[in-house]
Amino acid sequence: MLDRISLLLSIIGGINWLLVGLFRFDLVAYLFGGQAATISRVIYTVVGIAALWCISLLFRERVGEPDGDMR
Repeated sequence: MLDRISLLLSIIGGINWLLVGLFRFDLVAYLFGGQAATISRVIYTVVGIAALWCISLLFRERVGEPDGDMR
């Protein structure tokens, strides 16, 4: 469950960065009163922690996938 929540938050963060990159529009800052607002900073922090958690997904064994052994 934590993996899915972290992935979802990372996707939301990625979409926010897409908006910043393409349109110079920070949706989190817009919705919560600017980048310096406490709630915005909490959201940025939670999304960042979620992204760090998602790094662990790259190095985990996947259950139910073939291991590539073609014997």
